[in-house]
Amino acid sequence: MTIADEEAEQLLKARLGELVPDALVVGEEEFSGSSDLQEALNHHRVWLVDPLDGTANFVAGSPQWAVMVALVEGDETTAAWIWQPAAGVMYRAQLGAGSDRNGIPIIPTPASAEMADLRGAVLTRFLDGPMTERIDASRHRFRSLGPGTTSAGVDYPLLAVGEQDFVMFWRTLPWDHAPGSLIVSQSGGSARRLKGDRYSPKRMGEGLLAVSDHRRWQPIRNALLDESNDESRSDG
Repeated sequence: MTIADEEAEQLLKARLGELVPDALVVGEEEFSGSSDLQEALNHHRVWLVDPLDGTANFVAGSPQWAVMVALVEGDETTAAWIWQPAAGVMYRAQLGAGSDRNGIPIIPTPASAEMADLRGAVLTRFLDGPMTERIDASRHRFRSLGPGTTSAGVDYPLLAVGEQDFVMFWRTLPWDHAPGSLIVSQSGGSARRLKGDRYSPKRMGEGLLAVSDHRRWQPIRNALLDESNDESRSDG
């Protein structure tokens, strides 16, 4: 946490509170580690705020960081924004209305049907030993499998515009994933828990696989976890 995180969250909280007065603002700096988080998420309308996603990158002088906001109504993320200040790029999405980059609609990009052509990332920092071994054993199946950027606000947009094919996270705090998962899903991709159920920011859990092309979710999941004969199926 930095002063920039705290000050940005306070500014966003004040402005978002004006835009939708009946929505509860749930920010990372205020609610991270709080026992009140689940109760807050159960509010009927919630603003999720990550004021500076990729803090370590920001402190190191890297441009790979972002500001993220999502509006959650009921059990659905209905709107999302990811602002990458260093790049001057804004990604937006509205449920059922697609996503855009600096106002230009993002056109879905089909992923290759060949696993060996796919480029992905797995954030291994929070994986346990057995899961780390499974991921390491799958690396040869893909064109590349890197560690990600350590900023969900950078990794998710790479999926949305087709510059990366998949990314897997383990820790899934709601402000980290609600914005990006909507932007990806509205640009032809999908974000699901590893058992195949749809991601919801109101339901806590571990493990999330996001893909640029929703039709490739199950094959990528099986290849990553070495479960080519897995019987679970995804409806996209």
